[in-house]
Order: sequence, then C-alpha cells, then structure tokens
Amino acid sequence: MSYLVGIDIGGTFTDCAIVDRAGKLLTTKVPSTPQDFARGMMDALDAGAQALGIPLERFCRDIKFLSHGTTVGTNTIIQKKGAKVGLITTRGHEDAIHIMRGSRGYNGRNIRKVVHFPETSKPAPIVPKRLIRGVSERVDCFGEVIVKLNETEAEAAIRDLVAQGVDAIAICFLWSFRNPVHEQRVKQMVQSFSRDVFVTCSVDIAPKWGEYERVTATALNAYLGPVMAGYLHKLDSSLKNLGYRHGLQMTQCGGGTVPVARAGEAPLLTLDSGPVSGVTASSFLGAAMGEKNVITTDMGGTSFDVSIIHGGKPAYSFVSNTDQYEYFLPKVDLQAIGAGGGSLVRVNPQARTMTVGPDSAGAFPGPVCYGRGGTVPTVTDAQLVLGYLDPDNFAGGRMKLNKKDAEKSIEGLAKLLGMKTVECAAGICRIVELQMADVIRKVTVEKGFDPREFVLFAFGGAGPAHAGVFARELGVRKVVIPQRKAASTWCAFGAAAADVLHIFEHTEIMPTPVPASRINSILNSLETNARSVMASEGIAAGRQRFEFSLDVRHKGQINEVEVLLESPRLTSDYELRLRKRFVERYEQLYGRGSALAGAQLEIVVCRLRARALTPRPKLVHARKSSRTIPAKAVLKKRQIYWPDLRKHVTTPVFDGDKLVIGNQIQGPAIVETSDTTVVVHPRTTLRLDALGNFEINFSNRDRPYFSHLSIGRR
Repeated sequence: MSYLVGIDIGGTFTDCAIVDRAGKLLTTKVPSTPQDFARGMMDALDAGAQALGIPLERFCRDIKFLSHGTTVGTNTIIQKKGAKVGLITTRGHEDAIHIMRGSRGYNGRNIRKVVHFPETSKPAPIVPKRLIRGVSERVDCFGEVIVKLNETEAEAAIRDLVAQGVDAIAICFLWSFRNPVHEQRVKQMVQSFSRDVFVTCSVDIAPKWGEYERVTATALNAYLGPVMAGYLHKLDSSLKNLGYRHGLQMTQCGGGTVPVARAGEAPLLTLDSGPVSGVTASSFLGAAMGEKNVITTDMGGTSFDVSIIHGGKPAYSFVSNTDQYEYFLPKVDLQAIGAGGGSLVRVNPQARTMTVGPDSAGAFPGPVCYGRGGTVPTVTDAQLVLGYLDPDNFAGGRMKLNKKDAEKSIEGLAKLLGMKTVECAAGICRIVELQMADVIRKVTVEKGFDPREFVLFAFGGAGPAHAGVFARELGVRKVVIPQRKAASTWCAFGAAAADVLHIFEHTEIMPTPVPASRINSILNSLETNARSVMASEGIAAGRQRFEFSLDVRHKGQINEVEVLLESPRLTSDYELRLRKRFVERYEQLYGRGSALAGAQLEIVVCRLRARALTPRPKLVHARKSSRTIPAKAVLKKRQIYWPDLRKHVTTPVFDGDKLVIGNQIQGPAIVETSDTTVVVHPRTTLRLDALGNFEINFSNRDRPYFSHLSIGRR
C-alpha cells in the first residue's frame, strides 16, 4: 500500500488527511503544539498510523507523497519572535523600509486610518536603523553597472553586523532585479565570513521594481529564515529516521508545494499557505464535479478566508500585507476577516449596538461554553443557545459544552439591547454571516464576477453551520460541503492533492509594439531556468508543465492586469489578441469603458508557473444511490430556534457519517459529523451527491432572507 498524506497545522488543531491507493480518504485531528510544532506534526502522523492500524515506521515507509502546511512563519511574525536581522543596501537608501508608503500599509483596509494619519502609527521595525548599512554601488534601470560594488565597504558592513550579533542578513540593492551581480557577490562574502548567518537576496525573493516592497520582502524572509530553517531541519531529519524516502514538500502561498530545501531558503512562501491549500483542494474537487467557478470559504475558530476559482483557475494577487508591511509575492488571492467560531461579541449600551469580532477567544480560554475561563460570549456560544450544536456530542463527543453558561453570558448582552436571549443569539449569528457575505462580495462583485455564476464551497470546522445563510444572501447556485467530515480538514486534503510549483518572473518595462522575438527570448530563459531547477530536484521532464503569462498595463498607469498566454510562445501577430484579452480583463475589474481604446500598452512582467505533476487522490463516483435514509442515521430530535421562522421548532437531527449516497433532507434540519455541523435552514434541501459531498440547494429565491429579521431594537 502507498499513501498520499497532507498535514496542516492550525492554531488549535493539526489535521492529517490520508488517501490510499484505492482513493479512500481517512482524516485525523490532534491538538497543535505551539511550543514545538514539529512534535504536533509527528503526533498527527502517529494518529494516522494508529487509524490505519500499522506502526508509524511502516506508515512512513509506505508514504509516496507527504506535503505539509505550517503556521510557524505566520506565528513568528504575530508573536514578534523572528531573527535579529541586519540589512545591507545601496548607500543613500537606508531608510526606505522605515519611510514605507504614505498609507502606512492600510490602503483602504481601514478607511478611518487612511484618512486620519495622525491616528495611525508605524509597526515595530523589522530591521532597526542601527542594523542597516549602506554600501557604495549602483546599477541603472537597464541593468548596466555604473558604480562598481565597493567590496571594502561591504566587508566592513558584514563584519560590523555579525559583531552586533545578527542571526540573518538581508541584501537589497537598487535595480538588482535587472542585474543581480552585486547582490550575489555580497551574499558570497557573507557566506565566506560566517556559515551560521542566514543570508537572503532580494533577487531571489522579489525580483520586481518597487524599492520599498522589495526590501520589505527580503527583510521579512531574513526575519523568518533562522526560525524556519531550524524547524524544517528537525522535521526532515525525523521523517528520514522513520523511513520516509521521497522528500518532504511544503505548501506555499502560490497554490502548490516546494521542496523543504526551497522552503528553508524562502520561508516567506509559507505565509498563508494553509488557507491556500483549501483553495487547491477546492480546485481539484471542482474539476471532478465539472464546476469551473467556485467561491471557497474557510471558517475556523479565528478567521474567515475567502478566495475564488474562475474558469478552473484560482485568482492571484501580487502584493501582500503583513503587519502593515507591504511586499511583493505572487500568491493565490485570499481575503480574510476576523470572523470565526471564537469571535468575541460585545455591546455598546449607549448606542444599543452589537459587534462581533474581529478579536477571538482562541482555543484558550475559548468560548464561554468550553468552561476554560472564558467570560465574553462568542459565535459558538450563540450557536449552542440556538440549538445548532449538541452540548453532549461536540467534536464527535470528544468535548462537552456548558449550555447554561453560554445562555447566561448572552442573556447579559440581550438585557442591554432589550431583546430575548435567543433573539440576541440569532442576531450574533446573522451579524457574522452578513460580514462574511460582505467579504465575499469584495472578491466577486468588486472584481467583476457575478456570484450567481458560482457554487460555494464551505469548509473549516465552523463554515458549514453558517454557509446556508450567507450563500443565499449572495445568490450562489448551491453550497457544497466537501467530502462530508473531511470539510473540517479540507486544507490538509489540499496539501495531499497539490502539485509542486515554482514561479519565475522577469521584470522589464516594454512599451508596445514589442517584437514577439524579444518576449519569446525572455520566455525561453524562464523555461530554461525552470527546467534546470526542477531537474536538480529529480523531477523528470514528463512531469513538468508550464504556464506563461504577461502583466500588461496602459502606458503611464500603475494598474497591471495578468493575461495568461494561450500558447507557450507568441506569434508575430500576437498584439491584437493580447490587447483584446487585456481590455476584457481590465474592464471586468474596473468597469465597462474604463480601458482606453487604442492607447499604448506596456508589458511589464513575464511570468512562468512551472508545475510538477504529483500523484493525485482518486475521487470515485458512487454507482448506487438511495433516497431511503438509514435508520441508524436518524438521531434524537431537539428544539432549535430558527430566526426566519422566529420560533423554536422540534427539528430532526442526522448522523452525516451514516447517510448514504442519494439521501435528501428537507430543511429545517441538522446534520452532524464527528468534526463539523451542517445547518440546513428552512426552504433549503441537503443532498449527498455521488462523490460524497453534501450539497445545499435553495428554494423560493425571490423571498429576501433578511426581510423580516430584526437584529436589534431601538
């Protein structure tokens, strides 16, 4: 037997997804171990081996592909526990990372802070000024060396920084992406002087113009480097000692995986890689279902992450933001808000208003109903008060919830608002659901996509409980809860289903008309580089797949649009077709008529996504189906308050793991699995499809769901 294994470390749980040769999926959960995440991953592997009934060593020997997503990098930044970093840059430009951009990293995310600069503050510096050194050198915008590198100054800078005890050195020179010779030379000097210092160059992380964003990416990579290198080395050694022979892969924010060695060199790639794996899994399942347009929603205990897949391909972004610092990195476009099961609820008694999130109770102390000392009610407490959750069978019976404490905590808020306790609980859920609908509009409507043309995938431990409401609010065609109980471990499944991915870019401003031969020469160079890298990783040519694209903009503007190329190389008459596709995408983003007809264009980035096909899980369509619900799948009914009916209803409850293909359930109803709860609202129907997914379909669409729901009273 051989296995495909994906492991995803979250803030509360570490999830493991195992797919055997026959395509059978097995999932396990173990508590995360923030004090030593490597131990948590090994615990997850051990739990998987126990579930299979085989020793851990044999399990590791039988693994054909192992991919791992981790929050180590993200937690390092949040907790401010990264390396002590020194920065070497072009003399005269030492303060770029401290000056930042005018918006100081907000850029519309918080309009109050964008408008009122006196109320904003800059983040703690990644690199303090005392650890920044400028050296004499200069490359111009054409890549010509106009001032040679002063190696005496460079050596003095290196010695001084090492003497001050830096753990890592970031190197970022002006226009180095046009000619990296000076950065590469200083890197050699650092390595010859001290093998213990982590060193990174901007050309290896963010080879694009934009001095601030490039230096930020380089400094962040250096900040994470020593921490991630130690973690990955420990993990890789442990797996090899257990007999795993195929090389550990790490999920990355671009939508695939990279070998553990590359992740050690560029740990910045691992930021947000966990949620991105959920998009990878959704893309894989969407293709199996014949669904090319998918909205992915991942709701856990702390956050709600949204992305879209259009035409079978994920949406991408090229500028990221971490702790107000903006940096360049091609990644799957994710939008996140602080809306999860643990989101805290507060009331302003003077304004008689209620807010949900963005701060969270986390796993400890957690919601009030956990009984771990939490005193502020959360979304999970509201779900329990409404009756959505079974206090005696939470998380598959692994945990008991205290409903009385939850009711008491929400009752205190309800009195301040002049509401009944159950109405307040309903209001909490509706507020968070409307917040979710709003962020989904930002990645669909505000980017030129119509939600009515999409299906919505709901996963994460808390997502299936709320998806029926925000999906109806958006008007999507249907909701899919993927692979039943696997929905709560969907990101781990995505890690197991991911291809190896390397992204190569060449940045050069080329005003049209540009000869096809000039662009093709760049594409040839990118492909040669990609083939060399993949060959060094032992990837055979037959597994290699290449996707080329160009970033195009109007001359004089800064809004760039990525245009995927239909073929690996351009023909001599390519420009009309390129312009047509650019205008279509530009007007989709910015509105009909926004493109300037006949205006000169600029090609600014040539990009290659190089993939290596990996073993894929099998999704098998069931040959048999039945509308008869097995008796063992029917659980005890319970009283549940349904906000749109404005009353308690004795509601049927089902064991989702015991339902069979073809079963159909009319709402209102509750479907429970060992790891999540699916809430089937009135006027909706749940069906178990041939691939083992729960589908929620809507009826009576012309009736506004929120038309008669009062969330607060004046």
